[in-house]
Amino acid sequence: MDASEEKVEERARILVVGGGFGGLFTALGLARAGEVTLVASEDHFLHTPLLYEYLSGEVEAWHIAPRYTELIGNDKVNFVQGAVTDIDFDRKEVSVAGRVRRLPYDYLVLGVGGVTNFWGIEGAEQHALPFRKIRHADDLRARMIDALDRIPPDAAPQDARRAATFVVVGGGASGVELATKMSDLLRDAFKRRGLRGEPRVVVVEMADHLIPGMDEGIREVIEGVLEEKRVEVFLETRVVRVLRDGVELEHAGERETIPAAGAVWTAGVRVNPLVEKLDVEKTQKGLLVVERTLQLRGRPEVFALGDIAYYPHIPPSLAGTAQIAFQQAKLVARNVQELIDGGAPAAGHFEELGEAVSLGTDNAAVLTAGHVVTGEIARQARFALYTSRLPTWHHRLRVGAAWFFGGKSPRPLGLRGDIIKG
Repeated sequence: MDASEEKVEERARILVVGGGFGGLFTALGLARAGEVTLVASEDHFLHTPLLYEYLSGEVEAWHIAPRYTELIGNDKVNFVQGAVTDIDFDRKEVSVAGRVRRLPYDYLVLGVGGVTNFWGIEGAEQHALPFRKIRHADDLRARMIDALDRIPPDAAPQDARRAATFVVVGGGASGVELATKMSDLLRDAFKRRGLRGEPRVVVVEMADHLIPGMDEGIREVIEGVLEEKRVEVFLETRVVRVLRDGVELEHAGERETIPAAGAVWTAGVRVNPLVEKLDVEKTQKGLLVVERTLQLRGRPEVFALGDIAYYPHIPPSLAGTAQIAFQQAKLVARNVQELIDGGAPAAGHFEELGEAVSLGTDNAAVLTAGHVVTGEIARQARFALYTSRLPTWHHRLRVGAAWFFGGKSPRPLGLRGDIIKG
């Protein structure tokens, strides 16, 4: 055995489970640290902050959902597509559905993220549309087109409004961004089709205000835009039941049912089923307890980040966001490298990098240095910000060039058979 072969055998085996921001950026950060393998259930990454722009046609699938094999390159990071079903921490092995052989590791990074939380509400899982993946956006766009196609050209305004009513459950940033996109798309479609009246988009939120945890200044801007776009907001209102053709709500003890062509669910996430199975220390909500180094408590060779990790030392506005996963990935990559080199992992410090919210197809709000910028300049700034956070420099360059030369205009809701180009 020569020296080069011995060096290859001694390379650390690093296994990263989950291909979201946290997992992918950790894998890329460790590409030269050892034998790195990324395991994800999908074949593509998803730049989730721009999923709303994918719905509206302002971006294409390849912009925000490039394949992992395109991003990582098999010479740097190995890719395995499949769902992880079990982890044996003592044997340091991971089981993947459909694979007989388990994947061994010296260091393990868990970044599987959460899943849609329907909170056990009757009919929600069966009838509501989640909004977390490319196919969810495709389904919602198809639902809006189908609702429009069912409206006769000579329909009375009230009938057209009833047929084009959509309810967005959840008044956080996701719900607001989605509702404003939907409102603009539907209003534009009414004009193009010559329909009388206007569509109806309703946001339902249990709290007494929208986007909890976000800056007050940006919240005031958002509330003004929602009013301008005629998006109805129901605060202190809970969903009792989701029907095939409507949503039953309760407010101040009174119940009402809103007939709707669709209910879209953005009302939070729950712990990934994989995490629920793990026999390690967790919080009452099922989150993994980690040290400030993001190492799993009691398992120093295992790291967890993003939605599944309980890390109280962050600003409330960062919880569950892409930017916290982005920052945590850098820390995990550094700390795994420290362990490989025989050093000591460092504690993390995470901070707000600024807030940017899409507000329809012609507007956005960006908070920077304590000031809120709105309008087209904010929309362009938001695109630029998220372009800079795409996974690799060559993908950033391709997408930036496509947006610069091709523009970022929304694509109108077509007739039946409309297809979002990938």
